[in-house]
Amino acid sequence: MIDEAKAFLLEGPRVATLVMVRDDGSPIGVPVWFDWDGEVVRMFAAGDSKKVDRLRDRPAASLVIHNTVDEPEAWIAWDGDVTIGGPGAGELALRLARRYWDLDDPSRKATYDAWAEAPDTFVLLVMTPSRIRSG
Repeated sequence: MIDEAKAFLLEGPRVATLVMVRDDGSPIGVPVWFDWDGEVVRMFAAGDSKKVDRLRDRPAASLVIHNTVDEPEAWIAWDGDVTIGGPGAGELALRLARRYWDLDDPSRKATYDAWAEAPDTFVLLVMTPSRIRSG
């Protein structure tokens, strides 16, 4: 469950940090867009990305969002294994692009249109959290 006092973190688009494990055992964090539906966290990635390779090898990950400087101090972390694949990656990419980007910006709109023409380049990343932490 997400603490009510932290729920404001989920009200608008935020970039999260996906923390994974490299082959040598060291951590690596990368920024991602995400969608939390109250049960699972959905993300997407290019099918040929290092992120996908890492998660195939070691699916355990954490996804962390936090406050901005002008907000009350707060954070939420989802911990669990990430599964790769399934339908809907391209649709998720486009839906999140509409949430995160101003599509009146011509360069963003051009990227969006390119994504719409090649939705199969993306894979779906889904985490069903084994633990949700907040502070």
